[in-house]
Amino acid sequence: MVNLTRIYTRTGDDGSTALGDNGRTRKTDPRLAAYADTDETNAVIGVAVAGGNLPIEVQDTLARIQNDLFDVGADLCMPLRASYEWEPLRVKAAWVEELEADCDRYNADLPALRSFILPGGTPAAALLHQARTVARRAERSTWAALEAYGDQPADEGADKGMGGVNPLTATYLNRLSDLLFILARVAGRSGEGDVLWRPGGGREQPSR
Repeated sequence: MVNLTRIYTRTGDDGSTALGDNGRTRKTDPRLAAYADTDETNAVIGVAVAGGNLPIEVQDTLARIQNDLFDVGADLCMPLRASYEWEPLRVKAAWVEELEADCDRYNADLPALRSFILPGGTPAAALLHQARTVARRAERSTWAALEAYGDQPADEGADKGMGGVNPLTATYLNRLSDLLFILARVAGRSGEGDVLWRPGGGREQPSR
């Protein structure tokens, strides 16, 4: 268990921060951006849940995802190494499969889409659309970290802070953004339903 006895440490006042292996890196490190954006995704989901008006089943799904996102962040902050003193949290393929099953289950009860959707409809739907866009940003940040560090473990004896990134973190965030889109549609059913995009905003199109 985590034991947080003091929140501020002053250790980051020089622009650096600790990774999961106790190596230090700059706060502008793409690896740090990836788990910071993942944390923001979690926060926006939390606002959507706290706002109420979501079906209990959806709340339960999002509660599981919020816990998963902490694990995604823990994975991203721990560089891949050949061996560890303690086995770290790593995203598993089964977690991605859970998201895909959620997508199929919730999407089965929704009407077919004939256009793109504008964020809105209900406050919960709008917030889940916002969470979707932040999850997409977290995925992009994770791919930036993968481009910077690769997906291979550091060799034995390598300095702390070295090592690749688990690519399943990016896959998880990709599927999560898909699920958040679907859940936003589910949330919108308590209002007027999907707010559809109309090309040209419904303005009269110029004659040719």
